[in-house]
Amino acid sequence: MARLSGKALVAQGGGPTAVINQSLVGAVVESRKFSEVTHVYGARHGVRGIVDEDFLDLTEATTQNLETLAVTPSSGLSSTRDKPDVDYCKEIFKVCQAHDVRFFFYIGGNDSADTCRIVQEESAKAGYDMRVAHIPKTIDNDLMVTDHCPGFGSAAKFVAQAFAGANLDNRALPGVYIAIVMGRHAGFLTASSCLARTYPDDGPHLIYVPERPITKEQFVQDVKGVYEKYGRCVVAASEGIVDPDGNAIASQFTGGEKDAHGNVQLSGTGALGDLLSSWVKNETNIKRVRADTFGYVQRSFLGCVSEVDQVEAREVGEKAAHFTVAHNRDASVAIRRIGDYAVEYFPAELKDVARVSTDMASHYLNDAGNDVTQAFVEYVRPLAGALPPATRISAPKVAKILKK
Repeated sequence: MARLSGKALVAQGGGPTAVINQSLVGAVVESRKFSEVTHVYGARHGVRGIVDEDFLDLTEATTQNLETLAVTPSSGLSSTRDKPDVDYCKEIFKVCQAHDVRFFFYIGGNDSADTCRIVQEESAKAGYDMRVAHIPKTIDNDLMVTDHCPGFGSAAKFVAQAFAGANLDNRALPGVYIAIVMGRHAGFLTASSCLARTYPDDGPHLIYVPERPITKEQFVQDVKGVYEKYGRCVVAASEGIVDPDGNAIASQFTGGEKDAHGNVQLSGTGALGDLLSSWVKNETNIKRVRADTFGYVQRSFLGCVSEVDQVEAREVGEKAAHFTVAHNRDASVAIRRIGDYAVEYFPAELKDVARVSTDMASHYLNDAGNDVTQAFVEYVRPLAGALPPATRISAPKVAKILKK
């Protein structure tokens, strides 16, 4: 079968990450190596840029410019929260057809995979030969099929380092510290705070994720127990933690505001941290209680990146070009973990990744619902990579003279 020939089009969707531009550059640079690819276009602001024909000709971008962009956080082409339906995808296909686009790459999460699926189906219906590849990214780490998602490792590293610093602060001036981490349905990112621990009494001492419902009574008792043991307590909680009825605890305090996908807004507010703090203040005698909400800062923090994450983000972009141009197939690029630690890439079916998401496996969470297991530590450690050391003074105590 003769290979397809025509333009390649790449776009970025959803929340940015620290390494999403590695995927972009991987797809662009690798595509430019194939003679079948006549031009490589980049759509500004994701699928919205496609329907508006807001394109950049990345064939004209220098390699130096692209490589510098690759190590820059956030979406170099800008992104979108548009969630295309069938009619929207028909417009995308119409534009692709008009510009002789034969290879379409969309970098994003499960909604982006669904967009790829619909566009591929529309091109097949029209008898128009076009290969479509979904390039995975999400700090939530909740895509189906793949072992993990590019973007997650760097965000996990940021969360771990942030909690390591907060733990040092909390140890110097003891009290209760609560930090809210992104994660609507999956707790992978919050759970990554476990990497902050070096010494047995290091925080976070408690970790709460959406996969394990909690009650006010349980939370307060957990905090009291840790405080009585160590004289302090550091808590990591996902923004999407739920009560026993499955309702997001934060949703009742955010005014019912909804995002572009119709989900109740959980981020962008400190309400959940304030609520959890009030539970501790009102139900215990602990006086020093503080709360933070990490918010957007954890997605594209400059200078905090996992080297493993950078490499894999680049390679999924490159593999997208290989699968579509060299192997003439549609795919969602997936990662399979092999050995300790290595990965290989394989093409997953778009329909198996589209729309649906996964969450943390039960063996990653303890029975009490307030911490992770060693299995999760072993899963996440190679993804986040090496962390800066957090060392304590090692010296003997001097005997008292006046106060026995």
